[in-house]
Amino acid sequence: MTRLVLIRHGESQVTVNRLVGGPRSCVGLSDFGRRQAERLRERWAAHSEFTADAVYASAYPRARETGEIVLPSLPGHELRIDSDFGEHDPGPDCDGLTYEEFDRRHGNPDWENDPYGVTFPGGETIAEFQLRVGSAVRRVVDEHPDRTVVVFCHGGVIDTVLRQSLRTFGTGGFEIHTKNTSITEVELVQPGRWRLIRYNDVAHLNGLASA
Repeated sequence: MTRLVLIRHGESQVTVNRLVGGPRSCVGLSDFGRRQAERLRERWAAHSEFTADAVYASAYPRARETGEIVLPSLPGHELRIDSDFGEHDPGPDCDGLTYEEFDRRHGNPDWENDPYGVTFPGGETIAEFQLRVGSAVRRVVDEHPDRTVVVFCHGGVIDTVLRQSLRTFGTGGFEIHTKNTSITEVELVQPGRWRLIRYNDVAHLNGLASA
């Protein structure tokens, strides 16, 4: 059985600055985001919960930096950068806009119904994003059969993996809120059948305050 351990990055600086944070404008973690990642590193250093066979990170600075901070708790591994595990790309025209400016220019796109519709003008559609992520998962599973793979990625990536592995709605239907540095695990039991092991595990953040 192949197991994917998906880690959402720590709090990002673009979130603090309330920006549409695509691959062009992302500058990595906030100070609080680094503390969140350090907590996860300490958790795994104190108690190994699994044996990792490979460790990946999105090319976004916030995911890569999270992986670099946590990596010492996964000895013997290098961080493999895979841009296909990146967040939904808003495209060059929307990347870096403040939330207020995006709303002024584009209003509130329909995120719920048509995955082929335009949500980020000039950027990926939801369908294109989900195809990219699904293809990355398929490739990693094929390259690491019956292994445990850790991926430092994004909330949208985890949402997509859950929707695809549980064979549920591609858009709409339900809403999840994946927390920073949370652990989500899915396991490929047999071809076409996945098992959800855990979602949104942030026990390492207990007692951590942002101020």
